[in-house]
Amino acid sequence: MTASDPTHVPDVAALRERVQQIWPGVRSDLEDLVRIPSVSNSDFDQAHVAASARAVADLLTGAGMPEVQILSVDRPDGSPGAPAVVARRPAPAGAPTVLLYAHHDVQPPGADTDWDTPPFEPTESGGRLFGRGAADDKAGVVAHLGALRTLADDLRVGVTVFVEGEEEVGSPSFTTFLHTHRDLLAADVIVVADSSNWRVGVPGLTTSLRGLVDLDVEVAVLDHAIHSGMFGGPVIDAVTLLSRLIATLHDDRGDVAVAGLHHAADPAVDYDEDAFRADAGVLDGVQLAGTGPISSRLWTKPTIAVIGLDAPRVATASNTITPKATAKLSMRIAPGQDPQAALEALRSHLIDHAPFGARVTVRDGELGKAFQAPADSEAMRAARQAFSDAWGTDPVDIGIGGSIPFIADLLEVFPDAAILVTGVEDPDSRAHGANESVHLGELQKVVLAEALLLARLAH
Repeated sequence: MTASDPTHVPDVAALRERVQQIWPGVRSDLEDLVRIPSVSNSDFDQAHVAASARAVADLLTGAGMPEVQILSVDRPDGSPGAPAVVARRPAPAGAPTVLLYAHHDVQPPGADTDWDTPPFEPTESGGRLFGRGAADDKAGVVAHLGALRTLADDLRVGVTVFVEGEEEVGSPSFTTFLHTHRDLLAADVIVVADSSNWRVGVPGLTTSLRGLVDLDVEVAVLDHAIHSGMFGGPVIDAVTLLSRLIATLHDDRGDVAVAGLHHAADPAVDYDEDAFRADAGVLDGVQLAGTGPISSRLWTKPTIAVIGLDAPRVATASNTITPKATAKLSMRIAPGQDPQAALEALRSHLIDHAPFGARVTVRDGELGKAFQAPADSEAMRAARQAFSDAWGTDPVDIGIGGSIPFIADLLEVFPDAAILVTGVEDPDSRAHGANESVHLGELQKVVLAEALLLARLAH
């Protein structure tokens, strides 16, 4: 294929008008999907995940995809994987095949009191649609649907739509799924619609993603709880010692202080501090941690966060010295860092810095590889032009601090495919948090951009 073929330029105005025509249906479909509480965490009812898969399959059938299946494979532990939807429309002779990826599962909603509106009742306010999964990633699902409907019978490439059902729990069966259905999913270009744009009004192409390492670290000092008055003094409680251990993970400037971790080159663009503070909701007076450009601290340097803590609850605490406490650590690693080596570096640091000789036990969790896109490719040039046409402004090459570990799996199984990481979110989408939302005007541009991309890839 020649993405920049000057003999065929998509009619941007005509496609824009077509997107306007189909938009009410696209929005309605997104609202219907948001109403399905498809939380893939095993503590929630998985019947909703199955219902979400059926709804997506029905939508793809209605969008003219002739081959639609709901498939699953077992996870490494032998348990059944979540249902994924695969829809195919074979390529015309000589045309490439494009794989469009999204996921239909969502994060747990958290406490209802943290939301301004019910998490599974889509609500529009200020041009945004609020609800769990409205951005991550049911908007990605309907972006693919919208592009297919926009092109309809003028679709001149082969298309496979792959909508996963367990991304939010780490895609445990993803690698097995790829190998099992390799022929079904094979493509020349893969579009992963699970990232973000630079800001409202400025599109972004994600060229780097940090990898992921997580683990549980337990600190133990006693074989049972003891009275804090009778025995307090010679023995420091496990929560305090765990806190001291966690404090060694960063230096006084807030940079990660674990030896052996890699950081990549600083990005070409930076994040304005005032904009970052507003987007992240940083409280007045709180200083930003770390050194170097904010974009580097977000995209190309390692980070470590405590995302969970097992210790006595304040409401039920007794007057005793806690014998053990556990923290779940989430470490993001820079592009170019081997996740296994990063895990070993973090494990060694935790054990070597055990406070007061406390017993430190590390239990390994998830590992995910980082991603660095090629600096240029035919598919990337086609995407940049499509985004520029859709938004009326050139896209920005961005990194993402979060991780999409399965991209490395895609590259391993399909090494010759060009991977484009696009998205529907913006800095105020609050994916994974309360009051998650998608900007409806931006989603409409995403639909147009993807339709333009598919049209360009055909030539």
